[in-house]
Amino acid sequence: MYVTISDFIKEWNKEALLTQKVLDGLTDDSLKQQVYPEGRTLGRIVWHFTTNIPDYLAHFGFKIDGIEENAESVPTSAKEIAETFKNISFNAARVIEKQWTDESLKQIQEAFGRQETNAAILMGLIKHIVHHRGQATVLMRQAGIKPFGVYGPPKEDWIHLGVQNPPL
Repeated sequence: MYVTISDFIKEWNKEALLTQKVLDGLTDDSLKQQVYPEGRTLGRIVWHFTTNIPDYLAHFGFKIDGIEENAESVPTSAKEIAETFKNISFNAARVIEKQWTDESLKQIQEAFGRQETNAAILMGLIKHIVHHRGQATVLMRQAGIKPFGVYGPPKEDWIHLGVQNPPL
């Protein structure tokens, strides 16, 4: 759990960079990849967690600008989504640093039907992005794209580590 805003910002920036590397690997065509025929597309999933950041923070009391455009209207440009994420994640870090203090992290408020500390609420935002980032990497595979190795190398890169048969 985060004890200081600085602790959170370090984790946020690390996870944002990993997410950015995943998003930078998307192609315009890959955005159409669906989970299943009636399901969300890869583009919809990454746009969701991107546009959700300011909405989530605003819900918990931050003064932050949201996305001007309709969050339901998914861009067809992978580059646009990646750039939007970069800008939003950078802005979110600045807003959190300016509007909350270390003491703010100890405060409790209702979050999705439970009483949570603000530290847990911020951790929930990171977990939300990580959850959807995992979905995105699977859909990237299905779209024929080698995903960025977030917490370890993708299967194609094990050979560079001297491993012929990577673990499953």
